[in-house]
Amino acid sequence: MKIAMTSIHVDDQDRALRFYTDVLGFVTKHDIPMGEHRWITVVSPEAPDGVELVLEPAGHPAVRPYTEALVADGIPFTAFAVDDVQAEYERLTAAGVAFTQPPVAMGPVTTAVLDDTCGNLIQLVAM
Repeated sequence: MKIAMTSIHVDDQDRALRFYTDVLGFVTKHDIPMGEHRWITVVSPEAPDGVELVLEPAGHPAVRPYTEALVADGIPFTAFAVDDVQAEYERLTAAGVAFTQPPVAMGPVTTAVLDDTCGNLIQLVAM
């Protein structure tokens, strides 16, 4: 058994796709119309056959209170591994990305937290 996909709820699939590809640098794997919404997945360009991130529409009534509570408490929904948190922080800040936590070293781990513009906080992590 292995993890093939994981989901993140987004309040706007078009904005999310632009952010996750044009800003963060992921690559679109699937973009399939499914009625009102689409089945959209993105992958790391370093692992095109790796884990897919599903940009899931946030239409279910439980999603908004859950994601708003996480954001209000400053809790990231998920984390992405990077080689150098400081370098990514500088690159993304220059691209206009808002961070709620700048890079912080915590022993062997450095983290930073960004706002994905689609209702979520995302943690960047380097070991």
